[in-house]
Amino acid sequence: MTDNNVNKRVPDADAFYPLNEPPIGEAYSKDVYPQNQVLPKLFEPLKIRDMIFKNRIFVSPMCQYSSDYGHATDWHFVHIGGYATRGVGAICMEATAVVPEGRISPEDAGLWTDTQIEPLLRIVKFAHTQGTKIGIQLDHAGRKASTLAPWARGDAAHTRKSETWVASEEKNGWPNRVVGPSTIPFADNYPKPKALSKSDLDGLDDAFLAAVERCKRIGFDFIELHFAHGYLLHSWVSPLSNVRDDEFGGQELENRLRWPLRLTKLVRKAWPDKPLFVRISASDWAQELGPEKSTDGKWNWWGIEQSVILAGELQKLDVDLIDVSSGGNYVKQKISVGPGYQVHFAEAIKKAHPEFLVGTVGMITEAKQAESYLQEGKADVVFLARELIRDPHWPLTAARALGVAVKPANQYERGWTDVITPRH
Repeated sequence: MTDNNVNKRVPDADAFYPLNEPPIGEAYSKDVYPQNQVLPKLFEPLKIRDMIFKNRIFVSPMCQYSSDYGHATDWHFVHIGGYATRGVGAICMEATAVVPEGRISPEDAGLWTDTQIEPLLRIVKFAHTQGTKIGIQLDHAGRKASTLAPWARGDAAHTRKSETWVASEEKNGWPNRVVGPSTIPFADNYPKPKALSKSDLDGLDDAFLAAVERCKRIGFDFIELHFAHGYLLHSWVSPLSNVRDDEFGGQELENRLRWPLRLTKLVRKAWPDKPLFVRISASDWAQELGPEKSTDGKWNWWGIEQSVILAGELQKLDVDLIDVSSGGNYVKQKISVGPGYQVHFAEAIKKAHPEFLVGTVGMITEAKQAESYLQEGKADVVFLARELIRDPHWPLTAARALGVAVKPANQYERGWTDVITPRH
């Protein structure tokens, strides 16, 4: 006879952790919980390759500017561990540079050396003891590298601003080693980049692949490539920042996509069995420069028409999910911010490529709002950041709002008795 009156431990864990059955954030069986007869889309499991994600609430990568020369610290363990215990379907760790000069700031995350494996391994092991999938976003900051951490250049409310965003060598920066597709700086108060050569691209391919091998050793469940927010791969595909005259740039869209697609193909080959995501910026928001594409066929800036083409090419390369954000590559961008203000980009890509899994972002704060995007087929997953900062228990808040019974962590159940009570 099985004794249910026992505080079970997670099997094979390095320490004692109470076992959650079902996993935290998973909907309870409809046999015991009548309110779960028809699950909200947010709490439907999602299968990607052979991996099951327990729900469709994913944590967006959030830079913490708290690494020790690229090494994760206990801040990251607590920050990420907190989400792992609160019911999200997956966590994507922050933009992680594959070379030291690819960091956004001197305090950014990295995965360019083996000594960075152990602190990440500790985080991943803990997330897995809590039944939570966890991945990492691999990145190169490109022309937006060697900049100060946000609070070093001003505060989030914009009441205090620094004249320069450049992290000088005295502040552990590398402003003379910043690179990009061309020599165009992001803004006057950013470093001027050097244009990458073809041999430099070969070296970056190798750096990304070395990071992928470290991801395998760490045990990440998925990898996301960062094609967004003005960093190297976004700046590469945009005609605003890539004015090269070789086969890797200029007006021809095929040329601007050539290296990012080559890199994606290499990563997919090196990471053959587990999910691969790509985050894109679907628009430079540069409407003041005219249409995305002029009547004479000239591309003026990066927008949804090119993003749809890129999405199709990524799908051909066996990318599993496209994570659709926007902005970050044009300093004069004009964004109309409001609830769900970026969802229409995800919707356009989903409409063009209905078999491609699509994630959406952008001021998604309410459960019914998020659920509507999934129900209407605009996206398959919602990625949250700021709302999870404000409410790390958002998955359970959403379950309460949608009337579904979802498992809280054993240690937190007493705070969610209304959510875990069967209702007829």
